[in-house]
Order: sequence, then structure tokens, then C-alpha cells
Amino acid sequence: THTPAIITNGSAGLNGSIKGIGFLPKREFIEEILDIYMKHIVTDKQPGYSERGLKILYERMYNSNVRDNIDFGILGTLELAKSHTWINLQENPQATLLFYEPPAISFEVRATTEIHNDGIYHKFLNAQHDMYHRPNPNSWMDKPAYIFRIEKIFDNSVSKEGFGTMIFP
Repeated sequence: THTPAIITNGSAGLNGSIKGIGFLPKREFIEEILDIYMKHIVTDKQPGYSERGLKILYERMYNSNVRDNIDFGILGTLELAKSHTWINLQENPQATLLFYEPPAISFEVRATTEIHNDGIYHKFLNAQHDMYHRPNPNSWMDKPAYIFRIEKIFDNSVSKEGFGTMIFP
């Protein structure tokens, strides 16, 4: 699933927030893919923008042929609301991402969070978001990026192998 609950804790209180999230390319591939994203974003007024964006995302990030280009140790998302999650992660970088596919599949990813207000991850995640959604690079300054560095993964599924079994590291 693309939308886990991100669990944080800090002065905003214990919080769960649903956010779109995904893997990122390894550092040696990120600039090349970002360049492709930026060339697509300037075509936003042309018909079929979102469909073309999805095709590029699939070709560059989500098919088995590019698996070796992906950094499976990190996940990234954008902060669009700057509310409870934002407050908590500035104070406490620990987060749990809870992925759930009803009725029985569930994974818990424990991570340390980095907040990026500029730089390559910030630009890449904003551009990746805008590959499908109506782009607005002028708003990127107001959309910090979170990088979740994966520390542990638990299979919480209702299965013989699940029920809180650590599967990574």
C-alpha cells in the first residue's frame, strides 16, 4: 500500500497520520530520474499529463527492471499539513509506519526521520508528487520532505509467520 499511518510522538501528542509514501532511487540514479521528472512537469498544460506521469513513474521507479536502482533502506514523503506530525518529528525523529491491507496483512516499519527543507531529496519528492498531481514548483518551498531511514520491520499480519515477527534486520 502507498498510504501507511505514520505514528509519531511529541508535544503535539501521540499521533497517527495517513500519508502517501514511497521508495527513492539510490543516490547515483536520483539526478537522472529527477531530470526526467522536471522535463515532464513543464508539460502540465498538455492533455494526458497525469497518465504520462504515471507511465514515467512506472518505468523509472515501480517495475521489476529498475529494482537495482532503488534504495530499499529509505522511504520518503512530503509534509502538506504542517500539523501534529510536523511538530512531533521536529522534536522526536522516531516514527513507526503502519502498512495495512485488510483483512489480515500488516507490516510495521520503525524508522528514524530526517526533515529536508531543501536539497536533492526535497526536490525529488516534490517533483515525484507532481508527476501525477497538478504541478506547482513555486509551492515546493512550503512542502518539507521526510526521509524515513528504516531500522526494523515487523510482520504483524494475521498468519503463522506474522503476529509481530521481526523480518528486518
